[in-house]
Amino acid sequence: MHRSASRLTRVLACAAVPVILTVAGCSSDSGKSSSGSDSGKKSSSSSSSKPGTKGSTALEKVAYEKLPDPCKAVSAKTIESLVHDAKDKNGTAAKSNDLANRASCSWNGLETDGTKGSQYRWLSVSLVRYDSHASLGSGNKRAEEQYNKQIELAKTTKDAHDVKVEQADGVGDQGTSVIYGIKKDVDFFNTTVVARTQNVVVTLDFNGAAYEGAGAPDQGKLLQDAIAAAKEVVTSVANGANEQAPSGAESPSASASSSASPSASASPKQ
Repeated sequence: MHRSASRLTRVLACAAVPVILTVAGCSSDSGKSSSGSDSGKKSSSSSSSKPGTKGSTALEKVAYEKLPDPCKAVSAKTIESLVHDAKDKNGTAAKSNDLANRASCSWNGLETDGTKGSQYRWLSVSLVRYDSHASLGSGNKRAEEQYNKQIELAKTTKDAHDVKVEQADGVGDQGTSVIYGIKKDVDFFNTTVVARTQNVVVTLDFNGAAYEGAGAPDQGKLLQDAIAAAKEVVTSVANGANEQAPSGAESPSASASSSASPSASASPKQ
């Protein structure tokens, strides 16, 4: 039993978030100038300068101008319930130089129950925020595009089998769940919930596996827990809009845009 426990004590987990960069633009037109037939002293009064009638359309104001702390987007009680014996109950935040626009946090834990085996759980929360842009569209539109991309990424996770996609009712303005299995050293049961709330995209990954003879995780329970946690994150996004934005936050550039596949799973080192 001691050998099995020591073999399963260290867990690696990683979470990736899309890097979304935006920038606002503006344009102006100079007006035409016409002058009367008189010149000299009357030129200043007879000539007129009319501003151009062409004007740039005002950008749609976004609902959320910052993101909450992803490691606090899910309650401590929920973390305790979903990730038993979490290695770090405060979560591990991914590095980001632009926390106002992209942030993520993850938790992992291995619960050992003597001769009954061990249960492994991994939870990740990723947040990406979009500003409105003159040429790229409103923040909501851009977020919806990324929402659809994240669903496709989850559906096409490498080595995934038995993929099932369902609507996740009550999670933000749009919500979808993707469940699938992955065969590694053991069977991993994975759940991804993608949600959009206004101009923010939430991706929550929750997976589990059983070791040393423990019973396989209940996929239905994993899904239920993941949806409940995703709802908490959406609420945190809304509440975070009322807090002061972090100092030093800069508007990201629109010149670069990339997205990463949701993390399929992270398994304990053998």
